Order: sequence, then C-alpha cells, then structure tokens
Amino acid sequence: MTATDDGERGARALVREIEGHLLLAAAREEGRTAAARLAGRLGWLTDTQREDLERQFEAEYLGLARACWQRTAERAEELRHAYESRYRALRQRLLACFLLACAVPSATLLLALSTAR
Repeated sequence: MTATDDGERGARALVREIEGHLLLAAAREEGRTAAARLAGRLGWLTDTQREDLERQFEAEYLGLARACWQRTAERAEELRHAYESRYRALRQRLLACFLLACAVPSATLLLALSTAR
C-alpha cells in the first residue's frame, strides 16, 4: 500500500463524511419545513406548543430518515455480497472453460504427434 492509496482512501472517506453531513442537513431542513407546515395548520397552538410540536416532529422525521438510510445501506450490502459471489462463480467457470479450451487442442496435438512417429 502506497501513500497515494492512503491519500485516495482518506479523500474518499472525507467525501463520504461531507455527503453524510449534507444529507443530514437536508433531512433536518425537510423535517423543519414539514413541522412548520403541520404546526401552521393547527392555529390554536400556543407559541410554546408550536415550538415543542416542531421540535418533536423534526426529531421523529430524522429518526425515520435514519432508519430508512440504515435499511438502504443494509440492502446495498446484501446486494454487494450477492453480486460478488456471482462474479466469483462466473470467473471460476470462465477460467475452467478457458483451461478446457486450451487443454483439448493441446491434448489433440500431443496425441497427433505421438501417433505420427
């Protein structure tokens, strides 16, 4: 492993971290917007009740978003494992076919040479 590999890995980790922060910020904003929309429909709430409702709604929204992201990440991991195992099996079959394709002509050539003498 070279310093370049470490640098690339670090850069990818940094990009993933930044993407995570941006995703979280966007989800928070969506939660706040939805909470304000809901609280706006309930005109009878006091300011304290409205703030409390918005805070709780935003927290619930973020919790649901995180659960959704977690399920998506788990499914992506399952699919990655499935595709990797299929790819390995395909590579093994391809290698077996290649070796067989090389062995048959070689055996035929050797047989022809041995009978020609």
